[in-house]
Amino acid sequence: MLIEYLSLMRNIKKQSILLFATGLGIGLIPKAPGTFGSLLGPPLVLGMLWLNLSLPVYLLVSAVLFLVGVYLCDRGSQIIGRDDPGCIVFDEIGAFTVVLLPVFYLPLDLRFFWYSVIGFLWFRLFDIWKPWPVRYFDRIHGGWGIMSDDYVAAVMAAICLYLTLILLGWF
Repeated sequence: MLIEYLSLMRNIKKQSILLFATGLGIGLIPKAPGTFGSLLGPPLVLGMLWLNLSLPVYLLVSAVLFLVGVYLCDRGSQIIGRDDPGCIVFDEIGAFTVVLLPVFYLPLDLRFFWYSVIGFLWFRLFDIWKPWPVRYFDRIHGGWGIMSDDYVAAVMAAICLYLTLILLGWF
């Protein structure tokens, strides 16, 4: 009985890891799972901004998401049996906390939608294209590589978002 219970618990743990690593299953969409996974990033950031977190707490949450993501993505890829499988999208979701960092102090209004769209486009460009240094981090195996390349792409997207908002006169 104890062995059966422990076996069941292992399966529940694996299922839970895969559930979160795949962005509650959105990463299982057959076409462009990373793009669909990225769509969960803005609502996450919106919730964080709505909670009116201070900047240090916001950055701490982003760092915690990164570390949790290292574990989830590493274990998820081991369970699936492939290095950085496309269905694992927790990295795209967590990275959005960095993409939208330039709008942290801006009022939370309808413009947030447009900030998210612009940030989303920049992020997907860098995540798909993988210019240097994103490509360098993409070559790292396991959870550290899965998370790192997206967070580096997110930094690049955040810089471009900031410059785009300046060029549009929205800053």
